[in-house]
Amino acid sequence: EDPEKSSLRGSVKDSSVSAKFSDGASSLTKASGSTKVSGHADLVQSGKSSVYRASAGSDVSDDSTCSSICSSASKPHKSNDSRWEAIQVIRTKEGSLGLSHFRLLKRLGCGDIGSVYLSELSGTKCYFAMKIMDKASLAGRKKLLRAQTEREILQCLDHPFLPTLYTHFETDKFSCLVMEFCPGGDLHTLRQKQPGKYFPEQAAKFYVAEVLLALEYLHMLGIIYRDLKPENVLVREDGHIMLSDFDLSLRCDVSPTLLKSSNPGVDPNQKGNQAYCVQPVCIEPACIQPACVTTTTCFSPRFFSSKSKREKKEKKAKADMATQVRPLPELVAEPTDARSMSFVGTHEYLAPEIIKGEGHGSAVDWWTFGIFLYELLFGKTPFKGSGNRATLFNVVGQPLRFPESPVVGFAARDLIRGLLIKEPQHRLAYKRGATEIKQHPFFEGVNWALIRCATPPDIPKPVEIPRPGASTSQKATPSAEKVHFTSIDHIGWEPLSG
Repeated sequence: EDPEKSSLRGSVKDSSVSAKFSDGASSLTKASGSTKVSGHADLVQSGKSSVYRASAGSDVSDDSTCSSICSSASKPHKSNDSRWEAIQVIRTKEGSLGLSHFRLLKRLGCGDIGSVYLSELSGTKCYFAMKIMDKASLAGRKKLLRAQTEREILQCLDHPFLPTLYTHFETDKFSCLVMEFCPGGDLHTLRQKQPGKYFPEQAAKFYVAEVLLALEYLHMLGIIYRDLKPENVLVREDGHIMLSDFDLSLRCDVSPTLLKSSNPGVDPNQKGNQAYCVQPVCIEPACIQPACVTTTTCFSPRFFSSKSKREKKEKKAKADMATQVRPLPELVAEPTDARSMSFVGTHEYLAPEIIKGEGHGSAVDWWTFGIFLYELLFGKTPFKGSGNRATLFNVVGQPLRFPESPVVGFAARDLIRGLLIKEPQHRLAYKRGATEIKQHPFFEGVNWALIRCATPPDIPKPVEIPRPGASTSQKATPSAEKVHFTSIDHIGWEPLSG
């Protein structure tokens, strides 16, 4: 037997534990793929799986370099995370991290290029989601580039709604990514638990707002996600979301610009306004200095109604003052010039331009965003057919329809209509990206700057994982299971019965 696989098998067997899960966290969900593993028998299985077929040499954007500065250093918004410190202690003490420093506790899911495991950094109480990929298998299926793309993208990310890559390492056989572990499962599983299997409108608004901010950040970095679906939106322990799975993403060039109104009295958010001048802006960290930032007078004043007798006299003065205030410039960082010919995504979420092979760009993310919102609100996707072939025909040729039940507000349906326009050049956000979607009436009342302070619709119940040797009940109860693994295939390990 291969010495490394033998050692890895021993590591997994040694790390087998009895795991006790609370009722509200029965599903410890993957950080990759659409397969879900549950601690209970009522497993909700999704039939949606991602597909990828590369183009024959015409996918010009796939080989372009990432436009952002990629670094594996500590992420600023995670600078106080104890997991960074724990990893750094071991790295300082032993020089490097490897598979031997982790205990694999449970397989969370299996994707197309690897399996993901709940793992613990030995000697600590720090838990991670570790994606393990068999390099020989990837090479044989010509998917090494996809694995490399995902790693490079994860190294670039530093955003509260995107995963943190704590470290990565390779052995002779395996490539490993150590990322955040989300104990709340994914939105597909959470949706299945809702009455009617759909979210109330306010809950859906919360989730799609956070996903929108994540997509906006990705597009600013020149990354087109291409695989948005509820299975890939994980729920953190605080109830906020995190996108996962970037092996289908497209990296391309992006040129951030500021749209400044040339007329101080013109509202830049008003539809039909053409009084814009475009100014390139540098967003690299080294360039964010006063000399590089366009100055603005102030925020447009907000005048409240007054009960004073002089209200009529002051009304004209206030209107004159408002016209003298220059509106804030609008940042647009949409990779509109990206073009790919690859057949990429999930059948129910594929944009028409991908199916027709016309070449696609960032607008495919806004199509999938519309399908995503539709599924959260109605409990199903709008173009699903009896099979994959029928689904693709429906996406291209069937008009958008809304079911009579549940009842969804006009603003939500209007937003979905704008996103699910089959011609990408007419689709909402085609040019201005997330900025345009944020201004839609559906998101009225959303405080984008303080969205992390908003109360999530659902807070996952805590997951308890006992330490090795702790006294745990061996009775067969729905809240306890004993997990063992064996390396019976070349990618991951399947749980043994008994």
